[in-house]
Amino acid sequence: MSYLEKEVNRLVGKAIHNYHLLDHGDRIMVAVSGGADSMLCLWFLRHWLRKAPISYEIIPVHLDMGYENRQWQRLAAYFRRLGFTFHIEETRYGLVAHGPENRGKSPCFICSMNRRKRLFELADAFGCNKIAMGHNADDLIETFFMNVFYVGEMSTMIPSQEMFQGLITIIRPLALVEKPKIRKMVRRLRLPVIENACPSEKHSRRSDIRDMLEGLYASNRKIRGNIKRALGNVRQDYLL
Repeated sequence: MSYLEKEVNRLVGKAIHNYHLLDHGDRIMVAVSGGADSMLCLWFLRHWLRKAPISYEIIPVHLDMGYENRQWQRLAAYFRRLGFTFHIEETRYGLVAHGPENRGKSPCFICSMNRRKRLFELADAFGCNKIAMGHNADDLIETFFMNVFYVGEMSTMIPSQEMFQGLITIIRPLALVEKPKIRKMVRRLRLPVIENACPSEKHSRRSDIRDMLEGLYASNRKIRGNIKRALGNVRQDYLL
């Protein structure tokens, strides 16, 4: 393994062990958008299945958002090649979120809400006790600043999150891995990433936060790591 692969594998392993993401007998639905994060999340869960001293099941699920640039056939071919039992479903969530009936509302919020609701329904239908998502360390950092700026609270996504009194747990195996490392590893592994066709991808509150952070990262290479450490290093005595 290259240094990059060893480092990313170490961070994924750290998240799995520190936050107890995997248990024997788990039936895990992997939410695969087709982007680099979710594809690498799926790859690692399959990789750890072969090396972990426990057994669990993986079911990739892809929800097509309804845009014209549909590429789910590539994902279906990839899932079949790896021998997965999978589910692909065409929806209109993206179109509805950007439709005239929702003008003035946040399309990202509407789309995310509908997508997550359907993922919970499918997890229940497939008998899955966990849903794996590809959120990475940069997503956690961006969510923290979004909540500070737009909600007025200090919070972010967490690597393991119980829902519905513990009936379903959302796990994020890439929670400690930074986005640049994910992109490099996905290219190295030649995973079949598909393009994000959402028209709000580069025009949203999250993209504004991302642009702000990228400027800071460019000015000082230690800033990304310092923010990441700060999320787990809270000094409550120095907060209101």
